[in-house]
Amino acid sequence: MTGVPLFIFDDTCVLCSAVTRFVLRHERDHVIRFIGLRSHEGRVLAARYHIDVDDPTTFLFVEGNMAFSRSDGVLALALHLRWPARAVGLVRFVPRVARDWLYDWVARHRYRLFGQVAQCVAPDAASRHRFSLPDMP
Repeated sequence: MTGVPLFIFDDTCVLCSAVTRFVLRHERDHVIRFIGLRSHEGRVLAARYHIDVDDPTTFLFVEGNMAFSRSDGVLALALHLRWPARAVGLVRFVPRVARDWLYDWVARHRYRLFGQVAQCVAPDAASRHRFSLPDMP
């Protein structure tokens, strides 16, 4: 794995793309790499962590040799945000079973609630080098 944190996300999910833009705006150190699941690199990582690329039920946040998914992924990602966005980390005090139930519910219904696109909206020029997306020149 690389030394930088990796945010592996469903690149056809409108909600996931919105979360990616939110992280870009609120990230403290601007070190996270963003990897679309349908990119070559995303497919390799999805296979390694047993994620179905055609029906992903979670995103992954990989840091060092640790991979976090579902609500634990949200908490690990939150540590890289500035305040007040970092306050999302307060959900760590909610029992994991409840956090993951809510996460799974949103994940199951995300396309219906937020929509789906054929491919991820391209990042702006300043952030483009931090992304790995399918068919990205």
